[in-house]
Amino acid sequence: MAAAAAILLSAYFIRGITGFGSGLIAVPLLALFLPLRFVVPLVLLLDFTASLVLGGLHFKRVLWNEVGILIPFSIVGVALGTSLLVNLPQAPMLVALAVFVFMFAVRSMLNLHGEKPVSRLWALPASLTGGTVGGLFGTGGPPYVIYLSHRIRDKGELRATLSALFFIEGLTRIASFLIVGLLLTTQVWIAYVIALPLVLGALYLGGRAHVGLGPAQMTRMVGVLLLVSSVSLLFKAMSV
Repeated sequence: MAAAAAILLSAYFIRGITGFGSGLIAVPLLALFLPLRFVVPLVLLLDFTASLVLGGLHFKRVLWNEVGILIPFSIVGVALGTSLLVNLPQAPMLVALAVFVFMFAVRSMLNLHGEKPVSRLWALPASLTGGTVGGLFGTGGPPYVIYLSHRIRDKGELRATLSALFFIEGLTRIASFLIVGLLLTTQVWIAYVIALPLVLGALYLGGRAHVGLGPAQMTRMVGVLLLVSSVSLLFKAMSV
């Protein structure tokens, strides 16, 4: 419980600063000692609450035209990812999660990003991939973040738009998880109630924090954390 609390505090402190990244950090680390079919629904509920809090605070800065184009294929992806979560055995899911996290970790550590705006045609693969990975692992943020960061330059608008998108996608995942029964266990809801005060406190501190590190340094630190978690997940998968 202490380890889970520390992971959630760290993940949602970073979410409070950046507006994203909580699931990408929390899911692989919690999956080291908890089942994925418990971790993913729990983080979904916590992320949904975080999106409601952060999106509500910056509602007027959301670019709804960017959100709207991502939603249709995101819904398709969520349905596909949820089906895979229910039907696949745990070992291959852990390997796939480790590879996904490793790829984003390398991207973060090297601070790879483009400067040119991308076409809206990229919304299709970004939303389909994000929805699928979100339904399967609860960490579908990176495809959305990569796409929208190439469309929105204002950091405040980007943060608010991401939170609104994650809120709507979270509603879709909640409906999908209810249908397949992943949110119908008392353990998940008890854990959510216990974790909620920690998450809200971490979001508040993250939103108020004056971090001495620059954005590039912060990104690289998160990348190192993700790299360690991806390697740990591979070892766990081999022992399952």
